[in-house]
Amino acid sequence: MANTTSANLKFTIQATGDNADTWGQITNTNLLILEQAIGGYSGVTVNATTGASLTFSNGTLSNGKDAVLKLTGTLAGNVNITIPDSVEKIYTIHDSLDHAGYTATFKTSSGTGVSLCEGHKYVVYSDGTNVELASEQKVWRAITASETVQPGAQILANTNGGAFTVTLPASPTAGQEVSIIDQGYDFNTNALTVGRNGSNIANAAADLTVNTQGAGFTLVYSGDATTGWTYKEK
Repeated sequence: MANTTSANLKFTIQATGDNADTWGQITNTNLLILEQAIGGYSGVTVNATTGASLTFSNGTLSNGKDAVLKLTGTLAGNVNITIPDSVEKIYTIHDSLDHAGYTATFKTSSGTGVSLCEGHKYVVYSDGTNVELASEQKVWRAITASETVQPGAQILANTNGGAFTVTLPASPTAGQEVSIIDQGYDFNTNALTVGRNGSNIANAAADLTVNTQGAGFTLVYSGDATTGWTYKEK
């Protein structure tokens, strides 16, 4: 019988009686792959326009097998970070990308995946068909200039240097949230604009102007096109 390869971590499964004088090396490599899957870390540089494809090479160490992934780079378009279909695995992901207003999705080749938010950390799993979200650690992030944000964003908006616009995500789905706080207590002097990006805000087809000093609020997408984004706090 010939050696075979395991479905998920791509171990070399040795056939009985094969690999004379090399079985030890193959076993050691399998143990290193197991170590990588339990506690391995990779920094993954994401291409600005084409994203990244994680590798699962047969019988060798490769970045798709790591337990923890830190994504870095500056985006210039919407991108995907993909793993092969049929792989079943758990990941901890740190989205350390500069999204520059674009989206990044962690997914299987043919699945829909999980949309990532700049600065957040995630535990996700692949069931062999799609990548699903298990948990998300949200991070407050300070900005001082106009930006399009991703679902889940928690923004400390500082308009001390001048008014600007926070643009909501395009094509939101029900339950997605964006939170905003007046970091510098300057909204009364330099108002923040919340750009609706094609969706209504509080039943109105208009951008939202926030000019209350110290304002803090969360917008939740209602799932109803007429209502659009609505306030979590009343």
